[in-house]
Amino acid sequence: MFDPNSPQALAISNLFIITLLIAAVIFLIVTGLVIYIAIRFRRREGEGEPRQNFGHTKLEIGWTVAPTLVLAVLFVLTIGGMREASPAVGEGRAPDIIVMADQWWWEVRYPASGVVTANEIHLPVGKRMLVHLESDDVIHDLWIPKLGRKMDVVPGHPNDVWLEADTRGIYQGACAEYCGVEHARMLVYAIAQPQTEFDAWLAAQSRPAPAIPTIGSVARGAQLFAQQTCISCHALNGTAAKAQVGPDLTHVASRLTLAAGTLTNTPANLAAWIKNPQQYKPGAKMPDLRLTDDQVQALVDYMETLK
Repeated sequence: MFDPNSPQALAISNLFIITLLIAAVIFLIVTGLVIYIAIRFRRREGEGEPRQNFGHTKLEIGWTVAPTLVLAVLFVLTIGGMREASPAVGEGRAPDIIVMADQWWWEVRYPASGVVTANEIHLPVGKRMLVHLESDDVIHDLWIPKLGRKMDVVPGHPNDVWLEADTRGIYQGACAEYCGVEHARMLVYAIAQPQTEFDAWLAAQSRPAPAIPTIGSVARGAQLFAQQTCISCHALNGTAAKAQVGPDLTHVASRLTLAAGTLTNTPANLAAWIKNPQQYKPGAKMPDLRLTDDQVQALVDYMETLK
């Protein structure tokens, strides 16, 4: 809230600060009057019942008009903030990014290039991107505080939102609408990078999965991927794996985290996740495949090639 990194977030931050200052002034006035009245009109020894005042027209008009003016000012400021935070979304253009919310992860698609990733939204710095939001199951809410407003993701009722970053960086977001047992582990990261780096990332993500060697641990891992439940849930561009139940894994090794921010993406954590996903994210759709340590290592060796 106090560190906005986009024009949309700045508009929300400014509105919040102005509202906070107005509320602080009202608080000080009310508190000061209460203290003054408590001292000035306190009961003194020997005094009788105070004279009752059954009406004060000017005071009554004042405490009616003043709040009305304050609310009118806040209304005007809110309308202006809303226009800045949510400028005419859509404008009849195709979305730059499609984000599909699932329990409990985010699928991110770039329709112009066909790139599909998960839990990371890459943005070119200084460019406003139109993001189309859909839900695959229940109500979710995409919120990246430093980049803009919260936006509900409702099944059957798609929404659009602008995402824009003023400076390069990694901005953490989350689902802001309770969506089930692992709601708290449904993080998302907006990664803002210069246009040239964004273009290079997009080009790299457009490439299919690398060719599989015929021998060795990597080949064994690829074989296990095809034989186990992996191929029934995940897609690998350029292979026979086309399922979309879980995240696309074509470039999984290039991502920052696993399981929507639950674990940092390292070989050790990947092995732990494959071995027993329910230990780290109870209720997730990823099953325990009851693999041996050697099988897990082979899968990790293969997936580490998917960059």
